[in-house]
Amino acid sequence: MNRCIPSALAALAVWAAPAAAQLSRNFPADALRGEIVVTAPPEILLNQQPARLAPGARIRGSDNLLLLSGALLGQRLLVNYSFDTLGLVREVWLLNADEAARTPWPVSVEQAQSWSFDPASQTWTRP
Repeated sequence: MNRCIPSALAALAVWAAPAAAQLSRNFPADALRGEIVVTAPPEILLNQQPARLAPGARIRGSDNLLLLSGALLGQRLLVNYSFDTLGLVREVWLLNADEAARTPWPVSVEQAQSWSFDPASQTWTRP
């Protein structure tokens, strides 16, 4: 009976691996696209302008796992991000190749307010 458990776990791991590789994340309508460089946490450069991570900011890797800002020091990363009510960066998602290929994506609040977003297909439409 004990021989069945390892083989069942191996089968489960083989089945789950492709599902994890095809992760499709849904971004909120207020998520903007940009480049981030962590300089001295919580200080960052956002699109080459000084900005700050909010207390409790969440940074998610391309695999959707949480990352610590200190692990990203000095790296230029293409991300989607959102702000909190005080204008601090609240959420950051490091983009994988498929997500980065989704264009157009707004890079400013003004664009996001004037474009329309379809949350089901995760696409933006310019006016």
